Order: sequence, then C-alpha cells, then structure tokens
Amino acid sequence: MQWHAMPAAAVVEELGSDASTGLSSQEASRRLREHGPNRLRTAGTRGPWRVLASQFASTVVIILIAAAVVSGLLGEAVEAVAIGALVVLNAALGFVQEYRAEQALEKLRRLSGPSATVRRDGRLRTVSSEEVVRGDVVVIEAGQLMAGDGRLLESANLRVQEAALTGESEPVEKSASVVLEGETTLPDRRNMVHTGTVASYGRGEAVVTATGMDTELGHVAKLLERTESEATPLQQRLDQLGRQLAVVALGLVGVLFALGWWRGEPVRLLFLTSISVAVAAVPEGLPAAVTVALALGAQRMLARRALVRRLAAVETLGSVSVICSDKTGTLTQNRMRVVAASTADREYDPREEAESDGALGLLLLAAAACNDSERGSDGEWKGDPTETAFMEAASERVRDFERVLRLLPRIDEVPFSSETRRMTTIHRRDGWPHGVPEPDGDSDLPVAFVKGAVDVLLEESTRVRTGGRDEPMTGEMRERLRARHDAMAGQGMRVLGVAARVVPVTAGAGDSFEANLTWLGMAGLIDPSRPEVREAIAVCGEAGIRPVMITGDHPITATAIAAEIGIPHERALTGREVEAMEGEELASAVGEVYVYARVSPEHKLRIVESLQRGGRIVAMTGDGVNDAPALKRSSIGVAMGQGGTDVAREASDMVLLDNNFATIVAAVKEGRVIYANLRKFVEFLITCNTGELWVMLAGPVIGMPLALLPLQILWMNFVTDGPPALALGVDPPEPGVMKQPPRSAGESILGRGLGWRAVSNGALLAATTLGPAYFWWRWGWESWQTLLLTSLTLAQQAIAIALRSEREPLWRLGVFSNPWLIAAVTGAVALQLMVVYVPAMQAVFGTVALTGRELALSFGIGLLGLVGVEMRKRLGW
Repeated sequence: MQWHAMPAAAVVEELGSDASTGLSSQEASRRLREHGPNRLRTAGTRGPWRVLASQFASTVVIILIAAAVVSGLLGEAVEAVAIGALVVLNAALGFVQEYRAEQALEKLRRLSGPSATVRRDGRLRTVSSEEVVRGDVVVIEAGQLMAGDGRLLESANLRVQEAALTGESEPVEKSASVVLEGETTLPDRRNMVHTGTVASYGRGEAVVTATGMDTELGHVAKLLERTESEATPLQQRLDQLGRQLAVVALGLVGVLFALGWWRGEPVRLLFLTSISVAVAAVPEGLPAAVTVALALGAQRMLARRALVRRLAAVETLGSVSVICSDKTGTLTQNRMRVVAASTADREYDPREEAESDGALGLLLLAAAACNDSERGSDGEWKGDPTETAFMEAASERVRDFERVLRLLPRIDEVPFSSETRRMTTIHRRDGWPHGVPEPDGDSDLPVAFVKGAVDVLLEESTRVRTGGRDEPMTGEMRERLRARHDAMAGQGMRVLGVAARVVPVTAGAGDSFEANLTWLGMAGLIDPSRPEVREAIAVCGEAGIRPVMITGDHPITATAIAAEIGIPHERALTGREVEAMEGEELASAVGEVYVYARVSPEHKLRIVESLQRGGRIVAMTGDGVNDAPALKRSSIGVAMGQGGTDVAREASDMVLLDNNFATIVAAVKEGRVIYANLRKFVEFLITCNTGELWVMLAGPVIGMPLALLPLQILWMNFVTDGPPALALGVDPPEPGVMKQPPRSAGESILGRGLGWRAVSNGALLAATTLGPAYFWWRWGWESWQTLLLTSLTLAQQAIAIALRSEREPLWRLGVFSNPWLIAAVTGAVALQLMVVYVPAMQAVFGTVALTGRELALSFGIGLLGLVGVEMRKRLGW
C-alpha cells in the first residue's frame, strides 16, 4: 500500500484502528500472534561451533588432515601426531580470536532495546518495540526511536533524523497534513516515519503501517539476505596456493615412487618416503603462520579501537584499491557546526573569532535565544542538531552566555512550521550582555528574535543592522544578501537567516511581531569533516587507494565535503543517474567518479559490484542500515561501533569502535605489513620445501640412495615450518610500505617473481647441500646422511634471516631488528643439535654424532644459502 498517498483518516480506517483510542488489548494480541514480533530477521553472531568449523575450511588444512590420517593408518604415529598438532594449533589460534570478536559484537547488540508509547484501550501504554503491531497508534516525542513504519496522524514541529535509513544527514521535517504522490521516493515521504529513525525535535502521533520484515528497514534486511559474502583475497590466494601444492605433491609422489621402484628400493620404505615427500611439499606451518600473523595484527588493531570479526579481514584491508565510504558519521562528525556568518557589514568564520561583540555577537545571541536546545547532564547540548550548533557557537563566542540567556527569559513564541519556515521567540529584557549592541527601540519593551529561511526573513525585513545602527532595507541590499546566501549554499552549507525587532504590542497579540523585522545576518552550518580525515585521505592517495564518497545527501553538500577533505570532486553522480546506467557506461563511470549523492541501498550495492567486476578490491565503510548490503557484498565491510546499527555491524568484517576514519588507514598499513610478511614466510617455506624436494629427487638420479629418511624429512619440516616462519610473520614493516600502489586483485600470492625466487632458492639449497653430501657418500663417511640433514637444516635457518626483505640487503635491515626471528633460529639450531647428539633422539631419527670438524663444516655450508640470496638481491634478480 502507498500509505503516503492516502489521507490519514483513510489509513486508519484501512488498518482497522481508531485514531483516538488505538487498538484494544485483545486485538493487539491477536495481531501479534498472527504476524509475529516486531523485529528483524538477522543471522546474528556466529556460534562457537560455526567459528570453529570455519578454521578447517582451507585447502591446505584439508591436505594436512589427510596426510595425518594416512600416516596414522600406516602406523607412523609420530608423523600423525606432529601434523595433527599443527592443525589443532592453527584452529585454536583462529578460534580464540574470532570467537572473542563475536562475543564483543554480541555485547554491542545487547544495548537496551527500544520501547514505544502506544494507545491501547483508549489509554497510553509503554510497551516493548517487539510488541508493536500494525494499527497501533504510536505517540512520538523528541529523542524517540521509531518502533515501526507509520503514517503520521498528528505532527507539531516534528523533525526526524533518517540518516540510518536514507543517509540524509539533516533531520527531515515531517507533516501529517500532506498527501503525497504515489511515486514519491523514500527520503521525500514527509508524512511517514520509519523503523530505526529517531525523532530529533517536536512531537506527533502515527498509526503503524508495517512492522518487522515488512518495514523499509526490513526490505533492506531482505536485500542483505540475498547478498552473498565474497571470499577475501587472502582466502582466495591461500586456497589457490593449496590447490597448486596438492597437484605438485601428487606429481612428486608418483615420480619419487617410480624412481625408487626402478632402483629396487623396498616398497614399504618407498611408500613412507613418498608420503613424507608429499607432506614436505605442503608447508604445514603456513596455516599457523598466517593465523598467528593475522591474530597479532588483529590484537594491534584492537588496541587502536578496531574490532576484527574475521581474521582474514586484517590482510584484506592492506590489499584494497578502493574505499567506499559513507559520508555522515564516517567522514564527517554527524554534528552540525556554524562555520560561516554574514552580516550586512562583513563575513565571519565563527570558529576563528574570539569572544565576539558587535554584530556577530548579536547574531549568535539571537539565534541561540530563538532555540529549544537544553544542556544535558553530561554538559552537552541536547536537541535538534541545527539548534545545538547555534548554542555551541554562542556559548563559545558570547561572554557569560548562559547568564545572558537568563537575562532574556522567554515569554512567548511562535513555533517553526513548514508554512511559515521560521521560528520566533519573544523575550523580556531583565538585562543585556555587555558589549553586544541592543536592537534599536525602547529597551523596556520585549524583543522578538526570529530565525528561518533566508528568503522569507528578507521579505519580512524592512530594516538592516549595519554599522552598529538600523538602516532602511533597500532592494539593492536584499539582492546583495541573496547573492551572499547563494554563495554560502553553493559551498554545501545549510543557511539560516536571523532577524529581530522590539515588540511594540503586548506579547501574544497575534503574529504581527514577525513583520517589520530588522535583518541581523545569516549563518552557514555544515556537518564538518572529522579532523583526521584529510590526512587519512592524503595517505590513501600516496598508497594508490581511491577514496569514494557514497552518501544520501544533496550533491552540493557531498561535493563541498569532498573538496574540504581532499577527495576529487569534479564530477558527482546521483542515485538516479546510477540507476539509469547499464553495463559499460556504469563500469566507465565508477572508474572515474569519486562522489555519489542521493543514493539508495540498491545504488550502493550496484556501485560496489561494478567496482568489483572491474577487478578492484573494495572496502565499504558505513554505519547505517542502508549500508548493510554493500558492507556484506564488498571485499571487506567496515562498520561503525559508536552509533552504528546492529544490522551494519553484523554484515561487516571489522567494527571501528571509535568511528575514527584514521583507524582505517592504520588498518590498511597493518594489512600491507601482514601481506608482505605473509609473502616472506611463503617464500621461506616454499624455498625450504622445494630444497628438500630437489634433494630427494636429485639424489636417486645421480646414483645416491634415498638422501633422507621419512622421519628426518618430517623433522626438518617441523623445525623449519614452525618458529622461523612464525617469526617472519611478525617482521617489522619495511620503509615506504604506504607509498606503494595496491597489488592487483588477480595477483597470486606467488606473483611478482616470488614463485621463481622460491624455486631457485630451493635449487640453491639443494646444490649447496646435496653436492657435498654426494662426495661424503662416495667417500664412505658413515655420517653423510646426518651431515646432509644438519647442513640443510642450518641452511634453511640462514635463509630465513636473508628473506626478511625482497629488495633490502640484510645489513640495512639490521640482523637483530627482529628479535623473534633470532630467537626462533637459535631454538631451531638447538633442536637440531639435540637430534644429532642426544642418544634417544639419535635412535628415533637415525642420526649419528658429528665430530667438531663435521659440525663446523655443516655451519659453513649452511651460510652459503644466505650469501646466495644476498647476492641475488644485489643483482636485482
């Protein structure tokens, strides 16, 4: 039903209600049973079992579980337990972080639920919002959260803040008397109120026309249900790597088994060795290293007031190429401010003025006196955002402001209305502030202050305050003031005029005191940008990230804010223009436009999807219900924790607890550091594993027996895939991390030459260790296999230190700048020495004690890998 296109009485009749008495208790209960509670159907937070199950969803983890099962079936308990322990460690780390995030989010959702005042059985009752039904007559007061969609029956100066639903930052004036066209868009339905919006001023009554999932907010929730979450780039890359490694592992198992069969090796030994090599091809430490790196990054982000709901989101922020940001409350403070003022004599920036006297002081005092805001118990002004802005400006610029207000008690008023477009208050003068000029006229008479639309007040002003005196208003002066108004409005400001007059008649005698006014000036208000946003936008520019503003506000307002914070604003698209575009035209537009205004939830979703189809990794920030579908569909959704809606938070990957846009930039840097470290330990793990594979495959080819025993291979994997890889995951950031362009959306984790370097590094490892081992074997050294195992293990630790940067030499980074890596390498060397010299471990791993000369030889060979990697860096390979 198009309730906004029907008279109020017809709506009440259609719903079977009564405007004066509301529903009966019995009828309300029947409707509640029939239609269900007035609440949205949401997925809510994930339970512990769902969080735990998600830790086992990657290809690499599935391969490891399969390897552990096969090892156990073959009776190799040590291998099965070692691999299983790594899988469990990875799952535990991920579970703890993500479940903590879900619990924290649940606390945010448990904020006190709203209630509603309804007419039941002819009396007013306060009920839970979940008990509100269609046909209920709801009483609306300032500050009340709407408990359903409704058609207004009565309204008195009612204004509603609808930013959570429409993105419109200004409160919307509502009127019960108007009947609108059927095609009127949601933001322009002045006779309707909607679930999730808040009355900021005035009062009214409405008959509820829709509840729960049938409300406009419910329609957004349905859109959210149909929107599929996209796997993060990190999840996609790790799964791709897992599949590649699985194919490689199967191929190598076949090659190694065939070579051994041809040489006449025992079948059981061949099978165990093949399984060990297959496990070696899969970097067991990769899931744990990734999880630890992301978990530590998430903890650092939590210290910066960013709650990460899904670990992969930390890295994803580092790969975004576009950040689509809501304007209201994200780029701006969602609080109106007086940023400009103009009298007939001059223009002011009130933010730069000290205590004001003269014309500016009178202007601010008049606007603050003609005002219904009150100071709350917390010291903040409460009321309509525009009115609180005037109170704040006056309290900062007029000396002894609150004492001055007490000297001007209000004795009458004419409330604001959509017909007159102005508000008037009349004040007795028990005194007057020092330094602020009084209006001309008898100081014993009351004074009227008027604020409202500039064009209305100019028409009613016969005089103008200029040069400290009241002068006649001329046509030329009116035109000059109108031009000044247009200039201020063109900068995205909401402009209000202020006038005054001494009341020559008894207060309350009609509205004659609203004519023959003296023009005092006009003030421009705007929802100002957050102070840290401009710098954050600049950093995004250096990092090659496109900041895109998507808002429900007017294009002029959106463009003005974009200009203020440094977002390119040469072209702005409206939601209707986006809706009219298809295919190539839309794809071309989203590649160029940075500012979108007057958009709906569907428009936001189309913009995000079009950007993603163009190969871009998109982050979406927002706090309103209208942001939720785009938050869920984007590569990563970032919701606001303060003042944000539950629906938005549940659709997001990360919640900014302080609503600070700069935190997003910090997260981008954190994500880039994590991804760089991820590439380091992927290169390290593949280097080590391919080195082992080269050794195992090349040995039989050159006539050697199996170079390493199955348990030795698994031991080496445990030592190298564990602590050193984890330590690389927490490496400090390299210089210039935020001065590089974002990586391509389709880039493999092995891209930019990493795969080639890892394979060549592995070949270097094999050549420098297997070469000497071949001669030790030929010379009949009993310790040749232990020497090979020790040399290869030590070489891998040396390479871990060398791979801390793809470009920077080790001496520039500093050998000891990552103490965790030094500790991990030292621990790995100690463990290897235990395998060589502890008798019990010798028996398990088939090693022999090395002489001092042999041990020194192993250390020397181990350093060759480090030297080779550093030479490659110097040559730029």
